Amino acid sequence: MNDERPHGGLWFEELTPGLVIRHRLRRTVTETDNIMFTTMTMNPAALHLDFDYAEKETQFGRPLVNSMFTAALIVGISVHETTHGTTVANLGFEEMNFPAPVFHGDTLRVESEVISARESSSKPDQGIVLFEHRSHNQNDVLVATMRRNALMWKRPT
Repeated sequence: MNDERPHGGLWFEELTPGLVIRHRLRRTVTETDNIMFTTMTMNPAALHLDFDYAEKETQFGRPLVNSMFTAALIVGISVHETTHGTTVANLGFEEMNFPAPVFHGDTLRVESEVISARESSSKPDQGIVLFEHRSHNQNDVLVATMRRNALMWKRPT
């Protein structure tokens, strides 16, 4: 592993518990995003795809953005300033919560906090970091939180 490539991610040593990164990228979710993601993942839920159903049969009155798209977008927004070029692998999610709905036209911003970091017991050049990603919409409403474990490279010597 060398440091001769462009990356924006942080090395394991830089990811100290308590570090909060307010990501510069933001993204407005579109109807196309939701329909494409939902149909590509074979999800037939009318809640995401059927405007008439959503208006008449749900408390929301309009389609909800697929929560798995929301989760993927949040992690994607975080990559540039956390793990781009410095991660070995995504190890998994401990929890995901969606306290408020996301709709077409919502603009999401993300912040990531390092909850914990420990050296790998089997790989001396790597460590495991637990991130908490939080996303708010344009009205500052918390729409999602998730905790993600990532296997990170240590800074090359």
